[in-house]
Amino acid sequence: MTAAPSFRRSSLPRPSEATLVYLAFAAVYLVWGTSFAVTKVMVLSTPPFVAGALRFFMAGSLLFIFTRLRSLPMPQGAREWRHIAVMAAFQITGSAGLNIMAAQHIASNQAALLNASGSLWIPLLGALGTQGERISKRIGTGLGVGFVGVVLLLWPRDGYALDTLPWQFVVILACLNWSLGTIYYRRARVSTPMPVLLAFAMLGGSALMGTAGLALNEWRHLVIGPRNAFAISYLALLNSCLAYSAYVFLMRRTTPARLATYGYVNPAIAALTGWLLLGELLTDLQLVGMLVILTGVVFVSLPESARKTS
Repeated sequence: MTAAPSFRRSSLPRPSEATLVYLAFAAVYLVWGTSFAVTKVMVLSTPPFVAGALRFFMAGSLLFIFTRLRSLPMPQGAREWRHIAVMAAFQITGSAGLNIMAAQHIASNQAALLNASGSLWIPLLGALGTQGERISKRIGTGLGVGFVGVVLLLWPRDGYALDTLPWQFVVILACLNWSLGTIYYRRARVSTPMPVLLAFAMLGGSALMGTAGLALNEWRHLVIGPRNAFAISYLALLNSCLAYSAYVFLMRRTTPARLATYGYVNPAIAALTGWLLLGELLTDLQLVGMLVILTGVVFVSLPESARKTS
């Protein structure tokens, strides 16, 4: 008599790491690409630091509950808490917090273009030091092509106004902070599980932004309605919990150059989201820009075996 097939959990096929990497890239591309419009909705009805504090408190709390249900180990020792403090300061408060603040003052397409500067910072910073990873000619070409595509995609019809210039530099500073945090985490010897690290970093960033909101007297102007409740929840659940986790997963499983492609793909998705959901028109120049971006991503993302020696 033939034995019945076993359906024990251990017998189920596990996805390969390559599959997980592709899924993580998809989450980062799609979720972060749609978040520019959602962030704009959020800051139109919520003070920026308060909005950031609520978003990351919700996300950090959910991740913390997840870590407790999984019985994941807590951070041990001063070094692990230092890693968490660096992420809270650079990638939560110094990056997301500054981006949220600047979103009040500049157009979302300009914010998306300026965020593409992270795609240059990450591989350039990643090439420095004894642990640096060399940028080949093909990858350098891909990065340059991708940046040109972003400029074509999101170049404002009426040019850049000088009154928004300081806020554009705030976004560039936010991208630099994000890139520094990325390279730090790639090179750090971290023993804390990734969900635990993220949970405490988000809660720490929430505390920092909440304190800033208190100092700026923002909390007294907080009014929760359907629009900002949806925006905060979307950014907490999908942007912070899902996409952040996917990004941290990718930090140690792909090169800085490939990781940096999110800064080129996200603006294209942001433009498509604006066209589909908000009725914003795509010009011929923007369509050309999208094709150029995809070309640059192909240059950077080809497997090593498919590349010729530079």
